[in-house]
This record gives sequence, C-alpha cells and structure tokens, in this order.
Amino acid sequence: IYLLTLSGNLLMILVIRASSHLHTPMYFFLNHLSFLDLCYSSVTVPKMLENLLSEKKTISVENCLTQAFFVLASGGTELCLLAVMAYDRYAAICYPLLYGQMMSNELCVGLVWGSWGLAFLDAFINTLLAWNLDFCETRVISNFICEIPSLFPLSCSNSSVNFAVLFCSTLLHAFGTFLLVFFSYTRIVSTILSISSTSGRGKAFST
Repeated sequence: IYLLTLSGNLLMILVIRASSHLHTPMYFFLNHLSFLDLCYSSVTVPKMLENLLSEKKTISVENCLTQAFFVLASGGTELCLLAVMAYDRYAAICYPLLYGQMMSNELCVGLVWGSWGLAFLDAFINTLLAWNLDFCETRVISNFICEIPSLFPLSCSNSSVNFAVLFCSTLLHAFGTFLLVFFSYTRIVSTILSISSTSGRGKAFST
C-alpha cells in the first residue's frame, strides 16, 4: 500500500508537470497536495513498518519529536491547502470572467507558501514546547506513530501549557479551514442553483 501511495503521488506530480494544459491553478494545488501526501506517508509509514516487522519497537525521544513535527506540519499544510482549493473552485464557478485575475500565478504561489509557513510555524511552536518536557523512565506510546498528544501522558512535568497551546492552535487551524471550505462551497452551490439552464448547471458542476 505504501509503495502504491508513493507511485500514485509521484505519477500525479510527473503528469501535471509534463502536461502543459494542466498548468492551471487547480492542478498546481493538486500537485502540491500529492507532494504533501507523499511526505506524510514517508514520515509515518517506514517507521511503522519497521516496528511491525521487528522485535525491537523503540524510538528515541528526539526522533519521536522530529516525526511528530513533520506529521503536524504536513497535516496542517494539507488542511490549509484544501481550504485554498475550495477557494479556487469558488473563484472559478462564481466569478468565471475574473478567474484569471483572481487566481494569478503570484497569488497561487503565495497561497501555497502561506499554507506551508502557517503549518510549519504551528508545528514548530508545539514541538518546541514538547521538547522542554521531562519524560519519565517508562515511555510506552500506544500509537503506531509519534504525535504530540500521545507524549503528554509520558511527561513527568506539567504539560497543561502544552495541551492548551496545542488545543488552541488545532482549534483555530481546523475551525478556520472549515469556515473557508464551508463558505466557498455554500457560495458554489448557491451560484449553481441560480443558473436557469440545465446545460449551464452541468458545466458549472464539472468545473
């Protein structure tokens, strides 16, 4: 499954880069989404397979926090990118004549870099706080991968600040993304329903 995931995402990236007619904002975002999926799988699956196949199922605190950082960063970037893609479809369907101006190359690149930057900043802050925790001798993680919440029960020091920061950042990240996606698709559905002709609705749905 892991190799199929890698192959599928690599193939998607190569096809989008090789085909000039796919050099549009939608496929530009899909290209980055495939790369993110590839990164997330590469961060989590190899170590998980190693633990499943070997008798020694250990990982250092440093490696665990590093994995947790990239899990949080890639997952957060993917959430932001899904919101960006929803906005792209909103612009394409609700403002087709202004789409080229609304989704310029500079804006698309800026939205992608903004997604990466926001997610990496969030991951950096939460991982840095987790790095300062003192961990007890018994360190058994009841997960296949390292995630920051799974480290809190292993801490001998007070992790209430870490939990509060993680909870607030996750809530803001998830709620903000949900609002953008919900607003975009509400406007999309409203615009499609306002089209009187059946052919026009069909064309809008296929966009």
